[in-house]
Amino acid sequence: MELCLGTVQFGMDYGILGQKKPPLEYAVSCLDYATQNGVSAIDTAVAYGNAEEVVGAFLAKKTISRDKLFISTKLRPNILDNLDAGELEKTIRENLQASLKTLHTDYVDAYLLHSSRYAYRPDILKALSIVRKEGLAKKVGVSVYEPKEAMACMRQEDMNFIQLPYSIFDHRMAHGGVFEEAEGCKCQIHARSAFIQGLIVLTQEQVPPFLEGAKPILRRMDGLCREAGISRIELAFAYVKKMKGISHLVFGVDSMEQLKEDILLFGHDVPQELVERMEEEFDQIPAEIMMPSLWKR
Repeated sequence: MELCLGTVQFGMDYGILGQKKPPLEYAVSCLDYATQNGVSAIDTAVAYGNAEEVVGAFLAKKTISRDKLFISTKLRPNILDNLDAGELEKTIRENLQASLKTLHTDYVDAYLLHSSRYAYRPDILKALSIVRKEGLAKKVGVSVYEPKEAMACMRQEDMNFIQLPYSIFDHRMAHGGVFEEAEGCKCQIHARSAFIQGLIVLTQEQVPPFLEGAKPILRRMDGLCREAGISRIELAFAYVKKMKGISHLVFGVDSMEQLKEDILLFGHDVPQELVERMEEEFDQIPAEIMMPSLWKR
């Protein structure tokens, strides 16, 4: 498994505490550092503020060969409703071409639908496959939230990429058989939300009132960390790393210091028995805690 640097924090204020996005030059320097230190995949999206512009500014510098990078981006959400077949293809192609111009590249390695409900629309998925056949994207798929959405995408011909949530708190994809299904259809998987928008690194005092129920769960994490002599970040990484069906873990950072720490910690291993304990300890986390989309801020 490898790391994939997500860029939502570079393009907009983001995270559980609403961290401010950094200046463009600082964000580009983070991308430079990451790609010079073993991180070859970058994830972005039109919906992430000016994140595509940040990635484009980085790619325009040509500090690393384009063919050594894996760049993924996503179609603007909710723009394909009520379009006929011809309009679907045209809209998808034109939006991807606009992203390619912004990104300063002539192709992306993966192009995703950012509206997970489109996974149930074979007509939209068929239209999406056109940009792969035209060479504008090497892989196509959907950014999903639910196991059923992942299954629907993978069972559609020509879909070969999924981005999904999977974390120490969120085991739904494993329980739903998604990783086994992906192996059978040769679908590449990138997992996001390992840190749950920063929740797992908050102190008890920093946890906002709407996530009060997370406090005892974080205390359980701290107990395991003390016992093993590791950090919460290492624990979170280790849980995702155990899943062999995932090719990349998508992570985001707020600073260069955090980026350096995450790259370092990702290379650490934890005892297998601890990974097995995590499976039991955090198997029934309430949805309103593990899924940011359900947070009642």
